[in-house]
Amino acid sequence: MIGIYKRKAENIPYLVIVNHDKELEALPTVIYSHGFTSAKEHNLPLAYLLAEKGFRVILPDSKYHGEREQAPSDLKRQLSFWDIVMQNVKELQIIKDKLDEEGLIMEQKIGLAGTSMGGITTSAALTKYSWINTAAILMGTPKLTDYANLLVENLVKTEKLPIPEKEIERLKNQIKTYDLSLQMEKLMQRPLMFWHGEKDSVVPFDLSYTFFKEVKKQYKNRDNIKFIKEKDRDHKVSRFAIIETVNWFESHLNENK
Repeated sequence: MIGIYKRKAENIPYLVIVNHDKELEALPTVIYSHGFTSAKEHNLPLAYLLAEKGFRVILPDSKYHGEREQAPSDLKRQLSFWDIVMQNVKELQIIKDKLDEEGLIMEQKIGLAGTSMGGITTSAALTKYSWINTAAILMGTPKLTDYANLLVENLVKTEKLPIPEKEIERLKNQIKTYDLSLQMEKLMQRPLMFWHGEKDSVVPFDLSYTFFKEVKKQYKNRDNIKFIKEKDRDHKVSRFAIIETVNWFESHLNENK
């Protein structure tokens, strides 16, 4: 039987989805980050399928989301997007440390994945943490600087940019330090899968696909880098994408590897 358990690391609420009989055992572990305006519970179907394969799955809530929403205005949350991403990256280490303290990660086999903002979080974390063994980015992008420029342009068009230009430049410089496209060597040949809909109107398809085409040249083992695209799919994860993500972690992070 698959169990769902509410836990906390410092002030970070998260769900643990795992086979009830193995709740206290060390297992291969996947942390999955949700998208913008979403919450941890929204990824339970994927977490359940991973747990059936023998993984422990961690679903955290991001700042201003889920249990941490604190009712911010839509504009405030939108303007906080990059601060949330960078906070997500820092909090991954807090969660990982807690799991280590509890002895719950089998042989340091830990994967990271996410949807949209969670996919962007995943790519950013790959620039910081060598302990990530395997990753999957669903309709996110490693090209953080390019995406940040696009978001700023969109806000300027709607005249909703109440931020001084100096602050924007400071933020862009911060974002560069998390931009995987500017430091591809930090991938270190780690298994990485992308899924993206070709008609995504939120995170442009080309921002992930062009990165993939560039980085795959660096991979000695081409089985460790994969891009799955879906024709006519907008910014919504399909069941096909969920199954492929589960298969990816089963192939690259299962306990028999």
